[in-house]
Amino acid sequence: MRVVRVGAAGTAMELARLFRGVPMVLSTPSQPRGVVSDIGFAPQLVIATPGAELSRGYYRDCGRPLLYERFGQYMDALTVGLVGEGSECFGFDDWLSMDHDYGPSFCIWLSDGLFDEIGGALSELYASLPQEYMGVRYAYRREQSAGRRGVIRTGDFYRKFLGTRTAPETPREWLAIPETYLAAATNGVLFHVPDTEFVRTREKLLAFYPEDVRRKKLAASLVRMAHAGQVNYFRMARREDAVAARLALDQFIEHAMCALYLLNRQYCPYYKWMWRGLEKLPRQAGLPALLRGLAAVGALDADAAEPLVDAVCTNIIALLHEQGLSELDDGYLERQAYAVTGGIADTAIRNLPVLMG
Repeated sequence: MRVVRVGAAGTAMELARLFRGVPMVLSTPSQPRGVVSDIGFAPQLVIATPGAELSRGYYRDCGRPLLYERFGQYMDALTVGLVGEGSECFGFDDWLSMDHDYGPSFCIWLSDGLFDEIGGALSELYASLPQEYMGVRYAYRREQSAGRRGVIRTGDFYRKFLGTRTAPETPREWLAIPETYLAAATNGVLFHVPDTEFVRTREKLLAFYPEDVRRKKLAASLVRMAHAGQVNYFRMARREDAVAARLALDQFIEHAMCALYLLNRQYCPYYKWMWRGLEKLPRQAGLPALLRGLAAVGALDADAAEPLVDAVCTNIIALLHEQGLSELDDGYLERQAYAVTGGIADTAIRNLPVLMG
């Protein structure tokens, strides 16, 4: 008996060619832990496919042929992919993700004018696609997930995350958008990428914050790290206030992660995926191991926490120096924050309250 677990639809196809005549079973939401627990005595291949790869294959095999057949003249004006809300858009989905909003699906984005012209017919085509692909049917759809997939106006998609139908222009507009929304608006993968309004807006967002905005947000994270981790955690621990000490330490960890995302010029996803994304950042400065250690420290164990807090701050300051954001030789992060804001060119942004970021 042979069981092979792989992680992509493309790999599944390769295995099907290699193991001719061997039955293939795809893990589905109905299987515990995403695994087929009993395959009998005959050799079978057991395949577990991430949502993005499932969607890529679904578009390639089911959606793309029909789109070119019936809307071929419009394909240069349509963008197709998987972007937005959902762990599969971040590439973080696993067997636990398969119990809701998981299955063969994709998004088609088009301009307002084109939506008015063909949106209805395009939606009918999308609704007619097979409900099952590679043995997977769409899992339970939550009411709040309506509109995440299918035919979508480009402006409506971006307005949901940005508050406007286009990319922000001014520093104030950038600062007004929660960073987690920017992460959701720019994640995922595109399967069909012509020069469209959707792609142009996505590219502007992926270029990351203007430098003044990045500095402003980074300074806010540094001040929060200083207050929570370098000062208030130890004060609360000495008072033996375990709840306040835990909150302070957790805020320090959270804002250290926020700072690291900014130093990597990547948007920070919401708390559920902050850590998963952090482990993929190119410049980590040893922080994952330090923050994992801090997360395991008892709320009142200041002796264990102190060297870890110091090391996190030291490594963050090294990154500030490396990127020319500060030349200050000072271990206290609040003073580093003011050195960072000192490099903001826009006076109005530089003079905003330091925690406004």
